[in-house]
Amino acid sequence: MHMNNIKVSTFYNFTAFDNLKEIREPLLIFCKKNKIKGSILIAFEGINGTIAGNPHEIEIVLKYIKSLPGCNSIKSKNSYTSTMPFNRMKVRIKKEIVKMGQPNIDPRKAVGKYITAENWNELMENDDIVIIDTRNEYEVEIGTFEGSINPKTESFSQFPKWWEDNKSKYLNKKIAMFCTGGIRCEKSSNYLLNNGVQDVYHLEGGILKYLENIEEKNSKWQGECYVFDHRVSVVHGLNNGSYDCCFACGRPISENDKKQSSYEYGVSCKKCINEFSEKRKTQFRERQKQIQLAEKKGERHLG
Repeated sequence: MHMNNIKVSTFYNFTAFDNLKEIREPLLIFCKKNKIKGSILIAFEGINGTIAGNPHEIEIVLKYIKSLPGCNSIKSKNSYTSTMPFNRMKVRIKKEIVKMGQPNIDPRKAVGKYITAENWNELMENDDIVIIDTRNEYEVEIGTFEGSINPKTESFSQFPKWWEDNKSKYLNKKIAMFCTGGIRCEKSSNYLLNNGVQDVYHLEGGILKYLENIEEKNSKWQGECYVFDHRVSVVHGLNNGSYDCCFACGRPISENDKKQSSYEYGVSCKKCINEFSEKRKTQFRERQKQIQLAEKKGERHLG
């Protein structure tokens, strides 16, 4: 048994779902019954989620998810932590399980060539390969692969425009992409193939699988990897990282960021100090008071 006794599983699968409401309610009930917390998105194109809980009960829930239409071969990236990284269990119906906003994208029809974590370093050393980080700027900021290109997007839906604006730089090059767990690259590789790029590769299982499988001494990863839960970031071996989260804007912040005059716990950081009105900041301060009151009573505030 791990000293960190809470298992965190991240997974996705592109498959055709029909009646989303019939999938959502039983899935939510089943997760809650097994004391699982986390976030799962379902759409007509498939499922995407991160869940946490007792390892045995996580396996029970994953078995249930594999019983959903077209999900029997779903793979998960697993790590362990000492504290529950989610407040509650959510299963949401969305238009897309990762939002790109491109109506003709269908990873079930074609995706790039998968490169395993073990073969990724060798691929990166090829001179005719362009390595693109498909994640957002705030994610890239805390860690990425050395020598990779940062599109500086604020959301994944901006990636197609970035590619159209920059594709002339990469003519006759092979394109290799990576993201946190692999899902964004399923869509971005399909997009590039649909737009005439012939040699497209992507990191199978994403950065999470690389950090899980590749020893730090052999790694080309620099920094930490942002994750979408209370852990904020992870490092090699998928151990918890050093970043915290600004509860106002959701971006990762370092210990040094907390020393800045722009930082107010739960209200602002240097990245969002000018993004919110004084009225909104007052609301954030009130939320923090409610959280502190709940903690004093031994409860967990869900806001």
